[in-house]
Amino acid sequence: MDDFSQTLLAAAQARRAQSIAFLGKLIAAQRSGEAAVQQCFADHLAEAGCQVESLHYAPAKVQMQHEFATGDLAATEERCSLIARLKGEGAGRSLIFFGHPDGEPVKNVERWKHDPFAATLSEGRIYGWGVADDLAGIAIMAEAIQTIVASGLRPLGDVLAASTPSKRHARGVAAVLQHGHTGDAAIYLHPAESGLGMQEIKAICGGQLHLRLTVSGQGPDTQEPGHTAFSHLAVSALDKAMVLKAALDALGNTRAARVRHAGIESVVGRATNILVAHMTCGDSLRFTRVPTRCTMGVSISFPPGESMESVQREITDCLASCAQQDAWLRDHPPVIEWLAGVTGAELPAESPLFDAVSAAVTQVTGLTPFVNAMHTSSDIRVPMVQKGIPTVGLGPLCGDLSQNGSHDEWVDVEDYLRAIAVAADSALRWCGAVRV
Repeated sequence: MDDFSQTLLAAAQARRAQSIAFLGKLIAAQRSGEAAVQQCFADHLAEAGCQVESLHYAPAKVQMQHEFATGDLAATEERCSLIARLKGEGAGRSLIFFGHPDGEPVKNVERWKHDPFAATLSEGRIYGWGVADDLAGIAIMAEAIQTIVASGLRPLGDVLAASTPSKRHARGVAAVLQHGHTGDAAIYLHPAESGLGMQEIKAICGGQLHLRLTVSGQGPDTQEPGHTAFSHLAVSALDKAMVLKAALDALGNTRAARVRHAGIESVVGRATNILVAHMTCGDSLRFTRVPTRCTMGVSISFPPGESMESVQREITDCLASCAQQDAWLRDHPPVIEWLAGVTGAELPAESPLFDAVSAAVTQVTGLTPFVNAMHTSSDIRVPMVQKGIPTVGLGPLCGDLSQNGSHDEWVDVEDYLRAIAVAADSALRWCGAVRV
């Protein structure tokens, strides 16, 4: 396989200018929206001799195992996934590359120092709206297939490249899998937000839940507009919300001592957390009114191996127990709304897929990769949870992502080119290869 690797590396190096240009084309297309990005992807892979199919689907009709989204967190409009297939030459194992073409809504572009749609190259970086989330991933899988074709090598098994909407629970890759476009393994191509680039492989994905608590209180029995002098006769929803927060904080510490995952703990010291991230109550301009309603936004992270449903039960039981111990909450329990949830998944480091991808990373970069465990709710979970397909993720160094509130989003050019070579090498190591 090393001879094949050298052939692939030479082909990838020969395509350097084309690979950079294609990523620039995707960045420019982003100005016109997702459909324009998808068209670029389809045209590029049709040129490589792939069969390209379109899958139009409604996210709400994609049946998910151990995953849900409701209300504003659930995508409703029809979406389109594209699937490009490079046919194998024999009976090798098949592989699915996937990434997402949809980015953050374009806004605040006046903050950018570089034109967000000009694909500016500067100091070893390429800048553009969505380049790190996830146009580079789309470009990597398309260019990996172009590299394989240009090398004169062919996989024995089929290689699929799927450009699948993902943000806001768009469920693109799940729709692709459920419509029969499956494989023996999958690789999620997405730049590495960790700052470690091609040195890491994403093989561990924690689960996550989002919920909203609504707590009610009661104002004092008075017609006076100011409540301060009467506040001892009222029930503050904020006070009761803090009682519930204390119970959740205590549960979080109890769970951290009981629920264990060595890989996640080795990075951050605990495998699960409960975060109260948002609280709204009262009138921001009237400090003399007792708040009679308070809402809390809560998220829970939990490791692979723990079911989403069991975590939900534990949270619900905790809140119910807390309410029973409080005279007011006993008769006015909080309203719990589960907004979204995903189950975690992981791929053992001794698995054949991990071996193949790890060997490809070493061949191209000269480094021994390690597993980054801190990718809570990463899309690597979808093929594993929904179809039992072993999956890893990888991608180049990036930074200043728009989804984090930053600007001038970028991807490291050399790492992007390395990612193309690694993806191509991984495909042939997994699927097998012949010269044509």
